[in-house]
Amino acid sequence: MGIQKDRVRFNVGGRLFETTAETLANAGRNSIFGAMFDENWTVQTDNSSEYFIDRNPDCFSILLDLLRTGELYIPVDIPEKLLYREALFYGLLAHVRSSKWGPFDGNRLQLSRSITGQAPGDGTAIRAGPDGGCCVAHGSMVHVYDWMLDEHAPITLDYQRVNDVGWIDSQSIVISVCERLGRGDGGMGLFSSSTGELRHKFQVNHDNQVKSFTAGALSFSSDCKIFSSCKGRSNEYGIGVWDQVTGKQIDFFYEPLGWSLGDADKLQWLHGSNCLLVASLFPRKDNCYISLLDFRDKKMAWSWSDIGAPTTVDEKRVRDAIAMEENSSICVVNEYEDLGFMDFRNTAGSIRWSSRSRLMKWKMPDEPCYPKLALHEGQLFSSMNDSISVFCGPDWVLTSRLGRSYGGSICDFSIGGDRLFALHSEENVFDIWETPPPPII
Repeated sequence: MGIQKDRVRFNVGGRLFETTAETLANAGRNSIFGAMFDENWTVQTDNSSEYFIDRNPDCFSILLDLLRTGELYIPVDIPEKLLYREALFYGLLAHVRSSKWGPFDGNRLQLSRSITGQAPGDGTAIRAGPDGGCCVAHGSMVHVYDWMLDEHAPITLDYQRVNDVGWIDSQSIVISVCERLGRGDGGMGLFSSSTGELRHKFQVNHDNQVKSFTAGALSFSSDCKIFSSCKGRSNEYGIGVWDQVTGKQIDFFYEPLGWSLGDADKLQWLHGSNCLLVASLFPRKDNCYISLLDFRDKKMAWSWSDIGAPTTVDEKRVRDAIAMEENSSICVVNEYEDLGFMDFRNTAGSIRWSSRSRLMKWKMPDEPCYPKLALHEGQLFSSMNDSISVFCGPDWVLTSRLGRSYGGSICDFSIGGDRLFALHSEENVFDIWETPPPPII
């Protein structure tokens, strides 16, 4: 782009600043400075000798230096929240965020900070938001934090236990809760992440009647569908599907006889295969059921269960599962953090276990948490006790481990917004792990 090197003057709150068009172009089209350029990135000038902006000059100086150097330095006498507010005005929040932490890399993560929650009791789930914030479920409450980790108004579900929570976008979250007998409550709701306002309540229709139900695990597809495991008092056991835009129920996959869908611990939408992973696991169920559902043909494209399998300790204690489309496989984990793999192209496959973790001879805590799995940009993550392991490469070699001594075992973790959030069970605290920004050369 042919950026001019003309000098540009600003009067910000009574202080004069002078810079170049090339520096301002670093702010991008979506910033307030982007409107100063035409389609050829030439500064559009008027008859005035300077641009007047009635904002904080100290913050403007910091942000202008960020555009010049790519580095962010905040003096001790400037509150960070004030700077973030000014960055929002200029459309430079993305620049500020990228200067504070870099693109996500599990092998370079560093503990940024830990936050003590406000709700009594242990947290049950944590979910990373798309912009670097998160939400934490505690009993019948959900606490929402923005990317600056300031807590918004908590969402209270009137003593209905929260089962899962997920982000639609940075402004909206979906919460699934248990049905309360005698009240007809339960199900799912769409809430504002900033105000906690209920925007929509999702319903299940069975035989042309609206039914109360317990909503469980959640998942979202790229074509604006919401999936949830459902349990009703009659025949509403299975996986419900709703349109994110209209809120209307558009499909329902009923639970086959002898299988488990309504009690699912985990759902995962597979974009390439156009299928939904559904995993109902021990100890919620006496047996483990893992399946891929094809909603186009209303059939199970693939399934596995430990029913009738050899009664080995490993096969009976699958704690979590995740699909890896690039490898056409399902990864599972047991309480020893042994990883197992199944090829979902093979309908009669068994688990191939990799027992690397037992060689470490860890001491199990008094109240261990069940391990959880996550997959992010070719890296596999597995929580175990108070640490998270990172596996990479075609053979999933252990490459790094994230751990700290405070807070007890990790009961849940989540990756999003270039951050990893880990929720501890024994203390009401969660950690934020970030990748340091790349050095400025």
